[in-house]
Amino acid sequence: MNASAIIVAAGSSQRMGFDKLAAPLAGKPVLERTLEAFLAAECIREIIMVCPLSRWDGLPHGTFGKPVRRVDGGTLRQDSVANGLAALTADASLVAVHDGARPLVSPHDIARCVAAAGEYRAASLARRVTETLKRADADDFCTYAVAREQLWFMETPQVFEVALLRAAYARVRAQHLEVTDEVSAVQATGARVKFMESIHPNPKITRPSDLLLAAAILTNQ
Repeated sequence: MNASAIIVAAGSSQRMGFDKLAAPLAGKPVLERTLEAFLAAECIREIIMVCPLSRWDGLPHGTFGKPVRRVDGGTLRQDSVANGLAALTADASLVAVHDGARPLVSPHDIARCVAAAGEYRAASLARRVTETLKRADADDFCTYAVAREQLWFMETPQVFEVALLRAAYARVRAQHLEVTDEVSAVQATGARVKFMESIHPNPKITRPSDLLLAAAILTNQ
C-alpha cells in the first residue's frame, strides 16, 4: 500500500545544547539519514518535512526521487503534525508520522507499519519492554517492581488512515488536550492501534551518547 509521510523535525534541541538533527552521523546529518529511510521505502509516495528553513537547506535537494515538501512547525508537536496533515495531497489515504530524530528506522519496518495500518486503520512501531522495571518514591528510593508483561516502548513511525488522524486532532483541539504522540490522539477517539514490533534498531537521538550508539550501529550493519 502507498502512504504519505510526515517527518517531524521542528523541535529546538535545547536539551542537547546543539542542533541534534544537523549533527553528523557517520558522515551525514541526522535528519538526512532519517529522510533517506523514507525515500528508500517504496510504500511512501510523498514526504512532508516539518522543519525550519535552516534544516531544510541542509538537505541534498535535487536527489529526492519522490515529492518532498517543507512546512513550518508549530508551538507543540501536535501543532507541527497538524501543519503536516494540512500539506498532504488531497487523495492521501494513509499517513506515517515519524520523529526526525530517529535516523536508523529501516524501510522494511516502515513498510510493515504501513501494511498494518492498511489492515487495522492504525499501527505503530514499538519495542517490547524486556528490562526489569521498578517504581521509585519522590526521593528516588525503590518502592516496588512493575510487571513488564504487555508493556511496550513507543517508537515511530505511527501510521494511520488520514481521515482517522485528522478526526483525532480535531478532537484534541476541541477539548484543549495536549498529547505527546499520535497514538495518544487516536486513542482519544476510541480507535485501536496495532503494535508492530521493531525488527531493526530504531533509537531516538536525545543525548550526545545516542549519536555514538547510532554511529556504532551504522558501522556494524
